[in-house]
Amino acid sequence: MKTLHLLAPIYLLLFCGFTHAQGVLQKALTSTDPRIKQVMKTLAGHELQIMLTTLSDTQEGPTFKTENFQADTTSYFYPASTVKLPVLLLALEALSKEDLMAKGITLDTPYRIPGDSARHTMREDATAILAVSSNEAYNRLFEFLGRDSINFRLKRKNLGPIQINHRLSTPASARATSKGAVFYPELKDSVEVAGYVSTPITPNHLKGLQKGKAFMNDQDSVVATPFDFSEKNNFPLLTQQEVLKRFLFPELFSIEKGFRIEPRYRDFILRTMPLFPRDLGYDPQTFYDGYVKFLVYGDSREQVKNKLKIYNKVGDAYGTLTDNAYIVDDENGIDFLLTATLLVNSNGVFNDNQYDYETQGLPFLAQLGREVLKILRAQKNH
Repeated sequence: MKTLHLLAPIYLLLFCGFTHAQGVLQKALTSTDPRIKQVMKTLAGHELQIMLTTLSDTQEGPTFKTENFQADTTSYFYPASTVKLPVLLLALEALSKEDLMAKGITLDTPYRIPGDSARHTMREDATAILAVSSNEAYNRLFEFLGRDSINFRLKRKNLGPIQINHRLSTPASARATSKGAVFYPELKDSVEVAGYVSTPITPNHLKGLQKGKAFMNDQDSVVATPFDFSEKNNFPLLTQQEVLKRFLFPELFSIEKGFRIEPRYRDFILRTMPLFPRDLGYDPQTFYDGYVKFLVYGDSREQVKNKLKIYNKVGDAYGTLTDNAYIVDDENGIDFLLTATLLVNSNGVFNDNQYDYETQGLPFLAQLGREVLKILRAQKNH
């Protein structure tokens, strides 16, 4: 990975369209490809936000240069499974602390959540999160860390706006008390990490928290009012890309602002993140190569044959698709960060699982990634 000089971070991005740096991203979004055009011609309904950060060499050293399209930390979108990356990194930080290490607890130590007899390891959970975006693995890490601890530690890093409020796809997902964890080190007594009682959720105060015209409630009845996201997780694009930078380029940040992870654990994540599910033992028919690689590959179920490396975390729920990715094309000497989100819910009803993922969202994100790659390759070879 490159060593970079970082441009000063900006914690509020609010643009009606392109920033002054109308380069690669503008060209990509004005493509004549129908997968791009079908979203751009109905832009108002898609809540589209994009950040593209290219890596450039200068006399002072390499720098990040960011282009934005409608990136806005004050406009809400549901981040879905993208929240799993910062929570995973915090869990690895916890495992890297001297108190747990001194007790023989490692990435491979079996553990269980109180009330559940099944044992897992953090290595297994990290793999499941990165390979197939497991909700169950994320929820275990949430129980281990506790909501207040998660948010306190993230805010202390000065990443930008972020609020992790709840577990995913489980009953009582926002309950205040976490369960902690019980670890079973080799040749030692079990080690219990107590759960935490968290403070009540502070509702988000952002634009766009009331979405759609109706939603499906837990009784499968349609409620003819907008769906309220005010107590859901909040993880804006700016902060998503910042988390990825802090993990991928730790040398650029102070110890307080980076993720303090044991080198062997960080190396494991770096090796695992760009792999496809089939590389990690998952059925390729169910978990095809593009399953959690929306940018570039998300619209195809074919096996990928090229040599790109994509370090990323995706999210899809409530009609919103998001991918936060660092894409490396070693063959052409190109690398860049691309983070994008869009809403594809043409019927305006939330929680009904009737979304336009396959027909609009995934084709757009995949083609967006390909367009950026094509433009950057052409510039490189010019």
